[in-house]
Amino acid sequence: MVAAADAPNYAQRLGIQKDQVVQELGWDDDVDDDIRADIEESCGGELLDEDADDVVDVVLLWWRDDDGDLVDRLMDAITPLADDGVIWVLTPKTGHRGHVMPAEIAESAPTAGLMQTSSANVGDWSASRLVQPKSKAAGRR
Repeated sequence: MVAAADAPNYAQRLGIQKDQVVQELGWDDDVDDDIRADIEESCGGELLDEDADDVVDVVLLWWRDDDGDLVDRLMDAITPLADDGVIWVLTPKTGHRGHVMPAEIAESAPTAGLMQTSSANVGDWSASRLVQPKSKAAGRR
């Protein structure tokens, strides 16, 4: 599949590169298949599902306001993450069903031991980039 020249490059916005291992959490009927396809094309492989045991470079977490406790979910997402890995929390944009207030992510990230570093717009979803603080990641080795 070749993307049209004017098609958004979601994977590029999320910094996903060839040969990175990407795990997808929180998949449901409302996820954007164009985002998923673009990420798979960019990394050169299929997205791993929630049951995968691999060490991953990127966790793609689809999150909605009624999905439960974000801190617990982030703690689960850290487990397979490489020391320099990234978690992207994708939430429906304002005005869409399931919208999550940005403050919820900002408050949940440090509680889970993560730092929010940037955000991106990807289709009808907002993406927040979370990483482990360098000192914490270094201590896990």
